Amino acid sequence: MSENAYQPLFGLTRGETLESLHFGAIAVVNASGDLFAWYGDPDAVTFLRSSAKPFQALPFIERGGQATYNLTPREVALICASHSGTDQHVAVVEAIQVKTGVAEADLLCGVHYPYDEPTAQALRERNEKPTPNRHNCSGKHTGMLAFTHMLELDDAFDAENLTYIDPRHAVQRLILKTFAEMCRMPVPEVNLGTDGCSAPNFAVPLRCTAMAYARLSDPVAGQVQPEERAAACRTITSAMMFNPDMVAGPGRFDTRLMEVGQGKIVAKGGAEGYQAIGLLPGAMGADSPALGIALKISDGDLKSRARSAVTLEVLRQLGALSSKQLALLAEFGPRRPIYNWRKIEVGESRPNFQLMRSA
Repeated sequence: MSENAYQPLFGLTRGETLESLHFGAIAVVNASGDLFAWYGDPDAVTFLRSSAKPFQALPFIERGGQATYNLTPREVALICASHSGTDQHVAVVEAIQVKTGVAEADLLCGVHYPYDEPTAQALRERNEKPTPNRHNCSGKHTGMLAFTHMLELDDAFDAENLTYIDPRHAVQRLILKTFAEMCRMPVPEVNLGTDGCSAPNFAVPLRCTAMAYARLSDPVAGQVQPEERAAACRTITSAMMFNPDMVAGPGRFDTRLMEVGQGKIVAKGGAEGYQAIGLLPGAMGADSPALGIALKISDGDLKSRARSAVTLEVLRQLGALSSKQLALLAEFGPRRPIYNWRKIEVGESRPNFQLMRSA
């Protein structure tokens, strides 16, 4: 990674004075792998975190997981999700588990209170502790276990004493291989780490993630082979776009962006300030190509001030959102007023970058 991989892209003012500044990098790539636009270093290497989830589901769907278990599009979307842990989300996770023979007790994702605050508060009022199905990654883990069952890997699992989240497990090797192929990278060049939910996660250059999302969004232009994989790409993008409430939850950015995107935008954020977007053909106007976008806020954006606003600014500069669509997403940015405790407007948060474009 270059010394100046991350450049200033989002600032907060108090009065007319810049008070705080976030740095980051952005890559926008077409389905052939050509760099379309960028800011900072498009080759910055960082972990996708939950933005990897559509690719972690891809080999399961490619090998017939949806048909084998008669999964609905909403259930496929939840397998790709970082859901909010609402009762509705838990009901869909439980439905997948009934169909696939997965037990909640077998999930190795851990436990946390739901992201959805009303649901979390209701649990506290009932003195009820959250269980693994409330975890935002429970759909992903249920999908991984279902994939293990489908491929009848239980004997190998027991013989080698490997859990389904061990990087050496056959399911994880297939996921890594599939992800590397979507990025057009050799498997050894994908850096591995352990995610917050204990499953393996991947670190690759931003441009490689962006290309993978472009190919996911247009497997024909991306020359995705075999046809079973191309069909699985279409299954996943359609499930996510038309069931956005399953992918995140009430009031969350990915859900709202896909609702407003009306079947042309796939969105999947990740922890530590990561965001990935797939723009389907036609998202920027008639005959526009599919594009993938990957961006990273370098400080992790722990207060969630920058990531959604920067994403909207990228989409605005690309012409992928109309003024009406941007107005519907105004709570996320790109520009937002800053208020003090007395609700007096004292400043503004706003992007301050311009995408570089290929000649």
